[in-house]
Amino acid sequence: MDAGLYLVGTPIGHLGDMTARGIETLNGASLIVAEDTRTTRNLLNHFGIKTHCISCHKFNEAQRCNELIDRIRNGEAIALVTDSGMPCISDPGSRVVAACRAANVMITSAPGPTAVTTALALSGFGGHGFLFA
Repeated sequence: MDAGLYLVGTPIGHLGDMTARGIETLNGASLIVAEDTRTTRNLLNHFGIKTHCISCHKFNEAQRCNELIDRIRNGEAIALVTDSGMPCISDPGSRVVAACRAANVMITSAPGPTAVTTALALSGFGGHGFLFA
């Protein structure tokens, strides 16, 4: 995998919703950065993923930014996950993404399920006039 930050969507209720691309990304990364390593370890164990995992949550996210940028600049592919859904959407990660953007390092995603779009689809309202604030 190329050096960079990979945002990986995780299941929002059923491990069977994990995408093949997400599993491939987590397997190929040199490091996984997780909201809660205990929760993420359950996901990783389920799929036999052995990649090292460290925490990044609201209490340490600002401090992680420089470390992660340095690692990416040194050639590492880093996957960022949250407990469920996509990172940065009502979850940690936006500071890391903003710092990586400012440092001009590659950022991409392996999209997965999100609670917002799932709830919108189930509501029957459609997407017209929908605002997430």
